[in-house]
Amino acid sequence: MGTTVRTLQYYDQEGLLKPSAKSEGGRRLYSTKDIVKLHQILSFKYLGFSLEEIRNRLLTLDTPQDVAMALEHQKLAIREEIEALQEALQAVSKLEEEVLADQEVDFTKYAEIIGFLKTGNQGYWVWKHMDEPLRHHIRDRFGEDADAGLKIYEAYKEMVEEALILKRRGEAADSALSQELADRWWNMVLEFTGGDLNLIVQLEAFNNAKGEWNNEMAKKQQEIDAFMNAVLHCYFDGKIS
Repeated sequence: MGTTVRTLQYYDQEGLLKPSAKSEGGRRLYSTKDIVKLHQILSFKYLGFSLEEIRNRLLTLDTPQDVAMALEHQKLAIREEIEALQEALQAVSKLEEEVLADQEVDFTKYAEIIGFLKTGNQGYWVWKHMDEPLRHHIRDRFGEDADAGLKIYEAYKEMVEEALILKRRGEAADSALSQELADRWWNMVLEFTGGDLNLIVQLEAFNNAKGEWNNEMAKKQQEIDAFMNAVLHCYFDGKIS
């Protein structure tokens, strides 16, 4: 059966496969029936079932329908594992690109990019193009609450889409809809900066470096820049007056 003695001893200890008898010298003795059971165990193990599942559930199944149901559940588990491995492969490929693009080894940056990829967030391109002061601020402000940082990023993307709609239909900068967007946009900036207005200069520098951005987001932000500048100008004029 291609099974080691140590494996048989372990199966015995775990109650998976007890020998039919023992010799006078204490050796385990296995019958033909035991070999059939061992073949079942090895087959289920090959299919990815855990030893606990094999012992507690699979070896006691009585009908083909029960076995088929167990196999269906295992198919789902295998698919999920394949998807996870595919995501891991994509993460390795993305990280490989970043490693080759950098001029020096930076394991902190690698770990941060992997963190983005693990959450399924493709916004890691934002992170890699930010200056170190902005990254330092994000680590300090959101280091223990990554979800909060991701929510701000998602809110930003949604507001960009809203600004595109308003701009393309010719909405006035001082209209109620434009000013409502301006209020949310400014509050997003305040939430991100934590009230440190010195960071706004760095955000503006980041915004002006669109040539290095993700192409799609760069185009969208570039299209709304003039519109949002006018909207925010009206917003602040209204606050001053």
